[in-house]
Amino acid sequence: MPPLRRIDVVLDSVKRLQRIGATANLLNLLQKQHPADLAEVLSGLSDAERRSTFDTLIGKNSRLAMEALSELDAEVGDALLAERPADELARLFLELAPDDAAALIDRLPDELSAEVLARMRRKDSGDVQHLLAYGEQTAGRIMNPEVFALSEDLTAGEAIEALQRSREVEMVFYLYAVDERRHLVGVVSLRRLLLVSPETPLKRIMTSELVKARVDTDQEEVAQEVANYNLLAIPVVDDENKLVGIITVDDVIDVIKDEATEDILRLAGVPADEHVFTSPWEAWRKRLPWLGVNLIAATLAALVVREFQATVEQVIALAALMTVVASMGGNAATQTLTVIVRGIALGELTWSNSRRVLGKEALVGVANGIVLGAAGAGVAWGVFGNPYLGAILALAMVINLLVAAIAATLIPIALRALKIDPALASAVFITTMTDVFGFFAILGLATAFLPYLQRGL
Repeated sequence: MPPLRRIDVVLDSVKRLQRIGATANLLNLLQKQHPADLAEVLSGLSDAERRSTFDTLIGKNSRLAMEALSELDAEVGDALLAERPADELARLFLELAPDDAAALIDRLPDELSAEVLARMRRKDSGDVQHLLAYGEQTAGRIMNPEVFALSEDLTAGEAIEALQRSREVEMVFYLYAVDERRHLVGVVSLRRLLLVSPETPLKRIMTSELVKARVDTDQEEVAQEVANYNLLAIPVVDDENKLVGIITVDDVIDVIKDEATEDILRLAGVPADEHVFTSPWEAWRKRLPWLGVNLIAATLAALVVREFQATVEQVIALAALMTVVASMGGNAATQTLTVIVRGIALGELTWSNSRRVLGKEALVGVANGIVLGAAGAGVAWGVFGNPYLGAILALAMVINLLVAAIAATLIPIALRALKIDPALASAVFITTMTDVFGFFAILGLATAFLPYLQRGL
């Protein structure tokens, strides 16, 4: 039996302390946890236990409680904030960094979020309102506006003194230099700053060619930049190149996780905002439309089969073998689609190299079709005793796997060009094509060579 994780031990202890009403001990245990660990503990509790534990903690240590809440899944965290008055929410959100507070406020109902923001403005917290003014999933929305900047005219010694006087700096591994109008002009690492003599001007040691993001840059593109250049943080500038915020690597990790989750869910036809705790009604409402589209696709495939009904009636074995062709095409398309969508998401696949990628995927599709078709032909020949049936199955397999490779490559690229998320719509179109072409290939070939099939039976 594997040993219990520390989080599991904490979770069991929280449940036990709640049962016996040991509030003081429970608070002591909770306040020793990291916010991320607390979030995992809260996720493991029942709804009633979670609310009770959160209310207990928020009454004693509201900052820790809110930091843990910001790490929770959206629907779980939103439930803990539900039914709380606007003035209390305004006070609680002030415990968070502006970017984390903005993310939580954005999920509130419109009327409540407006009231909360109004109360927060009276408490001199305009940063959150400023962040919410930027578009969703942009650098401006997820940045922290509390960024430490230095005047380019300072010396290394003066910069160190300024850093020592600062409080709650978001990221000090990189120190950004600005001119008198706060235009971003350079960056210097903390290590570099400490290794030079105090009288060295920042202009001499800073790097003027630096990676930065605009406030309207897509958050996924920001994540790619951070990953490509191995950065711990990236500065954010406005249209005038003025430094307005910073995005740190922890925020980038959240973006990568959210984007990957979104792509996985959309490939399966599931809305990106659905979670394991989504209510049955909401889950049903969100999944039904795409299942309806799939029903239409399946109906098209059934219509193809109906056109060849006479052939199927004469060669009953086709009813079993045609599902093999369609299934293999669908599986092959899923493999290709996953690689292509990931390539688009990472910026690896562009119009300039799409022809080479298409050629590669087509070659892989044909090669798989030949190998799997030959294997399927041998099985069909052995089971049904008809070599012609095996040959038709093999040829249909090659055709459908080639179609699957081409469709799974071109459709996501075309959807991306039309500004449609390829992960959302590709699967439906490709499933339709592999089913229709799969059935058409084997039944069409069977109809064309029907005399040979009847001779072999």
